[in-house]
Amino acid sequence: MPQFSIALITDSACDLPPTLLEALQIHVLPFGINYQDGQFLDRVDIQPEDIYARLPVEIPTTSMPTPGAVLALLDQLKAEGYKQVLAIHISSSLSGTWQMVQTIASQYEGLDIRVFDSRSLSFGQGFLLLEAARMLRSGQTDLDTIWQRLVHLRDTSRVFFILDTLEYLHRGGRIGAVSAFLGQMLNLKPIISVDKEGKYFSFTKVRGKKLGLKELLKIGEQLAKETPCRLAVLHGAAEAEARELYKKLKELPTVVESFLEQISPALGIHTGPGLVGFVFCEA
Repeated sequence: MPQFSIALITDSACDLPPTLLEALQIHVLPFGINYQDGQFLDRVDIQPEDIYARLPVEIPTTSMPTPGAVLALLDQLKAEGYKQVLAIHISSSLSGTWQMVQTIASQYEGLDIRVFDSRSLSFGQGFLLLEAARMLRSGQTDLDTIWQRLVHLRDTSRVFFILDTLEYLHRGGRIGAVSAFLGQMLNLKPIISVDKEGKYFSFTKVRGKKLGLKELLKIGEQLAKETPCRLAVLHGAAEAEARELYKKLKELPTVVESFLEQISPALGIHTGPGLVGFVFCEA
């Protein structure tokens, strides 16, 4: 029996913990993780630790959820009695998933489907899902009202992270060869953010990971000065560093809710081991 009158759909880049996804009845379309010896489904039959263990041997590719998987999920939701669907996906500047789901939704009959571009990733996307689920739980069933709230949160949320190496972003086509080479030679660690269009950009550069983590803390302290906010500290095979950052940021007086999570395999493939970052979202 559906808990809400509107079904929520997302993809596995949202990084919400499985227990929370299940409790809020959020339906996840997993990305594909493609090795030479076969394909796996993100967080279904392959976990973050699996991909980091295999990275020295093989760097896999990722693939969007298939149109068939999208159609099967929509058919399932319609059969369960839903009339409306809200899909919230990874930035359309980082993946074709939003466009693919939007195209299918525009042609699908029997459901009122809205497809929201988070223009973000990880908890930048995940916090939007949590807000939509909370609004539904409180009795809000007007999709336009929910949509307007999500636009506001999307426009005010911030994502920052630092990497051990730029090699994986370069291999995935996210940055140029010259930037990756210079970063490696000079031990420069860019602190990367996501702009209003949902694209990566270098917010600042520091020399070395240790200074980078200190700079991340300063950025977080500045962001959380006034407005009540939700915090997610994230990592890719760097739990100890992330936990230290989490301990400090979650104690800021404006933080009303906090998470410490590992990013999904689909994201970790493009960043490599060593990522540490955070997302702030207005509460």
